[in-house]
Amino acid sequence: QVQLVESGGGLVQPGGSLTLSCAASGIYLDYYAIGWFRQAPGKVREGLSCISSIGGSTNYADSVKGRFTISRDSAKNTVYLQMNNLQPEDTAVYYCAADLAPVDVTLIPDEYDYWGQGTQVTVSS
Repeated sequence: QVQLVESGGGLVQPGGSLTLSCAASGIYLDYYAIGWFRQAPGKVREGLSCISSIGGSTNYADSVKGRFTISRDSAKNTVYLQMNNLQPEDTAVYYCAADLAPVDVTLIPDEYDYWGQGTQVTVSS
């Protein structure tokens, strides 16, 4: 059974940082492209970043470019999203997802096959 579990969310002040983790069971994440998404209340799910399997190419949405960094730890079967300089508009539920097409670096949610349950990130003073 495939399971993705996000962790690391929480409450942070504007300008602060968080690192989200996406741990997998039932699949080996190195074989998949992995994406990070978020969804705020009343808004559509937004693609933030992704990393391909083959070659490790990355892609970032303009809204997070320069502030967020995606990375893998193969030994831990985990993908991370380092988030810096967080702002109130970054408040949302954050999700990771796995794409069976390993070379993809798409930020389109419909392209992903497996999803985690999400972790809440709240940026507020």
